[in-house]
Amino acid sequence: MHYLDDPSGGSLAQRLDAARNRAFVGRAGELALFRSALDGEPGSFAVLYLHGLGGVGKSTLLRRFGEDTRAAGRMVVEVSGRTIDPSPAGFEAAAAQVFSSDGAVLLVDDFEHCQALEGWLRERFLPRLPARALTVIAGRQEPASTWETDPGWADVVRVVRLGDLPPEDAVALLESRGVAHAPLLAFASGHPLALSLAAEVALQDPAAAVGELPTQDVCARLLAHLVGELPSLAHRHALEVCCHARTTTEELLRAAMPEEDAGSLFTWLRRLPFVESGPQGVYPHDVIRQALNADLRWRDPQGFTVMHSRIRDHLIERAAMADSAHVIAAMRPIMYVHGASGPLNDVITWQGEEEFREEEFREEDRPVLLRLAAQAEGSQSAALVDFWLDRQPEAFWVHRRSDTGELVGFMAWLHLSDPSEEELRADPVAGAAWTHSRAAGPLRPGEHLGIARFMVYPAAYQRPSAVMDLTLLRIMAEVLLPRRAAWSFIVFADPDLWAPAMAYGAHHRMATDAAVGGRSYALFDHDWRAVPMERLLARASIVDASHPTAQSPVPARELAVLSRPDFDAALRDALRCWHRPDTLSSNPLSRSRLVADTGTSLRDVLKGAIDTLDSDPRSTKAHRALTMTFINGAPTQEAAARRLGLPFSTYRRHLTLGIQQVSDLLWRQELHGATPR
Repeated sequence: MHYLDDPSGGSLAQRLDAARNRAFVGRAGELALFRSALDGEPGSFAVLYLHGLGGVGKSTLLRRFGEDTRAAGRMVVEVSGRTIDPSPAGFEAAAAQVFSSDGAVLLVDDFEHCQALEGWLRERFLPRLPARALTVIAGRQEPASTWETDPGWADVVRVVRLGDLPPEDAVALLESRGVAHAPLLAFASGHPLALSLAAEVALQDPAAAVGELPTQDVCARLLAHLVGELPSLAHRHALEVCCHARTTTEELLRAAMPEEDAGSLFTWLRRLPFVESGPQGVYPHDVIRQALNADLRWRDPQGFTVMHSRIRDHLIERAAMADSAHVIAAMRPIMYVHGASGPLNDVITWQGEEEFREEEFREEDRPVLLRLAAQAEGSQSAALVDFWLDRQPEAFWVHRRSDTGELVGFMAWLHLSDPSEEELRADPVAGAAWTHSRAAGPLRPGEHLGIARFMVYPAAYQRPSAVMDLTLLRIMAEVLLPRRAAWSFIVFADPDLWAPAMAYGAHHRMATDAAVGGRSYALFDHDWRAVPMERLLARASIVDASHPTAQSPVPARELAVLSRPDFDAALRDALRCWHRPDTLSSNPLSRSRLVADTGTSLRDVLKGAIDTLDSDPRSTKAHRALTMTFINGAPTQEAAARRLGLPFSTYRRHLTLGIQQVSDLLWRQELHGATPR
């Protein structure tokens, strides 16, 4: 194909292609590999699978492959996973022309948007192609190992990870833009899109010294060039929300910016050239996301914290309403806002969302679970899986491949409230957790502890993987959503790998491990009554705003955890000290969940509970007795009875009943966080 450099001649398409060719650098190995297949050389591929980070140049390379194909006189069929219907029928329709020519070349871009089709593509679609056809698949996710382990495919497929440009090619790219390369390489290394964006900034101001992100000068210059002046402060806040959340919907925008017109702001967002639309909402380019997040953290840490908290609270509220089939999907955006940087990011892959799914355990799954447990942890552990399946089958969650339904892993979230001696003797891990909780903070009536047990995926046992992501999401759901445990215990065979992430989540390793089948298991624990989720999330928000890669500080036991007798005694003392604020402030209830959850004073909590009795005709007499005795401050109980016009014995009966009713109301609030009614 001939390209015209003279802007006065040729079509616009020719001029665009010429400019792209001049800017194209590197990828010599990939180009040679493709051309050998195009020429039909012996041993060349039939399918080339490119994978790499966003912006690394996959689409640019596919465009070059297309030009080489047309130059060779062969048909090019282009399919974008971003725009097609991500179903077998949708893919067939988009790629239909590949069957019309024996030597056609199928170029599939943005495959991560239809990754669930990978198995179908490999087993059903590609084998039907003409013998001389070539296929190139490009996506962000690494392909399944089957491509290279299957004897048939291993001979005809090539898997290539497209990484950053080597230094000499990165320099060539920048020189093609006419900018000094040293300072830009320090910022962008060899990432093609980051290099191009930084080069554009440098072209606007050749004297600019560009440092390494998240240097604020770089953030400001990138944002000034790529984002520019925004219509209003509200528009800037909307873009900041979009860059912080995994994906943004109009509903989320309304929750994060309740005082603004979310509808018009969302419409504006989706029209921005660097914002794309997906099934769950809109999202910005990664470079924009990183730069704007870094800029807001530096410029307005308090504003970052407020935004983060509103987004998180909205996502948690939505997750609490999700049914069991959609809980994991609802947890992913919550995990993202806390785990996109820092210790969690080291153990979360953010991959395979469409490749694996979580399902409830079914009895017919039992043999597979026992086999997987024996394979990963040994026969004694498999026997314990069988033991707990008999007692708590509802605690088990299985992980399946989305395309085939194959069961590949599982985990359990055991609930213990009053375990039997048999259960504690049978499972050393459960026994260790129970013994620790009894010593450090015994359960109260109505409470339970949860244990993340049997995190089994033999292919990558307790290693970061798409299946382990599902396990972590299930654990997060159990500790965030209703029916929270008083204690949570998370069990790992390799504690050193997981310790930083556990510390970020305020789970601390117990002093002693538990052994099963000759293998040692570490237990990480947290008492949610002493440091509630609300306080932990608030602390994490502040840490993320100021130091996004830091660990959340290890919290002390902030709240008092009282037994019911101690709770009742503290309540009676608090009522007697109603008119002595100094004494009331030292009451154990002032450090209980009652006060922490409401954000008010102990006196306000008590007054609210007492006033609740007045709304029930059966409790009005008890309400009057409490009000006269404690709030109005009768000097003696005898005086209170006289003022109420009651015999002393009747007054005492009403007072005793009122104290008991208030205690019952507040005890339920202490255990479950329910506001007294």
